[in-house]
Amino acid sequence: MAVLVRSVRAAPSDPAEMLLALRNALEGGDALLASGGADTAENETARETVPQHTALVIQTSGSTGTPKRVALSADAVLASAAASDAALGGPGQWLLALPTHYIAGINVLVRSIAAGTEPVLLAPGHFEPSEFAAAALRMDQPLRYTSLVPAQLASLVEAAGEDLDLLEVYRRFDCILVGGQATPPELLERCLEFGLAVTRTYGSSETSGGCVYDGVPIGTAQAQVVDGQIEIAGPMLADGYLGDEERTAATFVMRDGLRWYRTGDTGEIVDGVLRVTGRLDGVIISGGIKVSLDAVERFVRSTGITDAVAVRAPSARWGEVPVIVTTQTADLAAVRADVGAALGVAAAPAAVITVEHLPLLSSGKPDRIALTRLAQVTDS
Repeated sequence: MAVLVRSVRAAPSDPAEMLLALRNALEGGDALLASGGADTAENETARETVPQHTALVIQTSGSTGTPKRVALSADAVLASAAASDAALGGPGQWLLALPTHYIAGINVLVRSIAAGTEPVLLAPGHFEPSEFAAAALRMDQPLRYTSLVPAQLASLVEAAGEDLDLLEVYRRFDCILVGGQATPPELLERCLEFGLAVTRTYGSSETSGGCVYDGVPIGTAQAQVVDGQIEIAGPMLADGYLGDEERTAATFVMRDGLRWYRTGDTGEIVDGVLRVTGRLDGVIISGGIKVSLDAVERFVRSTGITDAVAVRAPSARWGEVPVIVTTQTADLAAVRADVGAALGVAAAPAAVITVEHLPLLSSGKPDRIALTRLAQVTDS
């Protein structure tokens, strides 16, 4: 039997062009290959077609590993949009403030298409709160939404603290989705104080973006924790990884009549609310003791070093040790003492590296590969 295929082309970088191309892809036209920073030139020439049901391929640069090509159907991304509409209170108008090769940015356009509303497009480039506010003032629909990463939200909050007119504009949003990485509790508290309607989202390219809002699955999505790992089921799941059947089989599993995505994240569900606690691959063995880099990072951030990133570094004595990279100045002895008392001596960072700017991926997440390269080799 012949396998039905469709052509695939690189997604345009211009948001307005991307909107048109995405609408065409959802209606059965050329599929789109969106790159999250990985080099797609080889893939574009080597693969000119994809399975007929694939409308979108998200190629991720990966914050911790090798690039992946996530294949999404039109049904999956539209199911995600429908679930989001229901969770937010209905279809509305969206302001695009994220790159359109990033699943959260793509979702803004998909939700606009599904809602039949015209999105307001923020010009690509450096995020400026004043420009965001100017774009927000162009929104003319009753329900107004946007999607941000924590760094963008922090910029808005900082600007709002100095300019009440900006704050009033930000309050016009019925919901500001924030995701892509953990949002500091202090930032959420300030949003609450300012009267900003912020919802934390959890998801990935493999789930067509955010499918858990404030710890609760949306639409018909389901979440469970199996052997400490978060798994997601629902109609918004990706078909798998293009050209990688082995990875697909290992990541998407059938159980109890449902297809589950094994996220690689650790978590717990308490009273029906999911809490993400870290990454399975964020564990090192230091002196024979397992240490969660995510736990180290969360604790250090809670002490006031709010942008701290915990990475691994080789050690001739201990095998591996945690190292903190931050833009803030910190006393290593104090950090070691605090972390050691809270999480155990093996978790105490061997070094604190201060940099002018943290390297980030296009999604706004810390570039952990680049940060790991900065980590000092230590025998402490």
